[in-house]
Amino acid sequence: MATTGKEYDSMTKKASPPSKKAKDLFCAFAIGGLICTLGQVFTWLYTRAGFSEDGVKAATPVTLIALTAVLTGIGVFDKIAKVAGAGTVVPITGFANSIVSPAMEFQAEERVIITLSQKCRCFR
Repeated sequence: MATTGKEYDSMTKKASPPSKKAKDLFCAFAIGGLICTLGQVFTWLYTRAGFSEDGVKAATPVTLIALTAVLTGIGVFDKIAKVAGAGTVVPITGFANSIVSPAMEFQAEERVIITLSQKCRCFR
């Protein structure tokens, strides 16, 4: 039974809840702004700590990347990203999350492969 384009459009509209664009825009703007403000706070802290200008320029993004990696590892960053949407993708934190998430997924797959290889002769 073939589905026509109009029927498919009707089915997708029923299955997809309407997005609250104003809320989504506000959350992306607010949380993205908080991330950038946090970067400014780190910049200020490293400057006050006596870091050189180059040291501050290196330490601030490294700190944000490390913080995002830890938050991704413990499952907190994904919850923030659900609310913030693109607000977490645009800053450097999106980069860190995109690096750590596949690594965590690979780690889970590696455990399965190791377990299978220990129990199955076909992997020996």
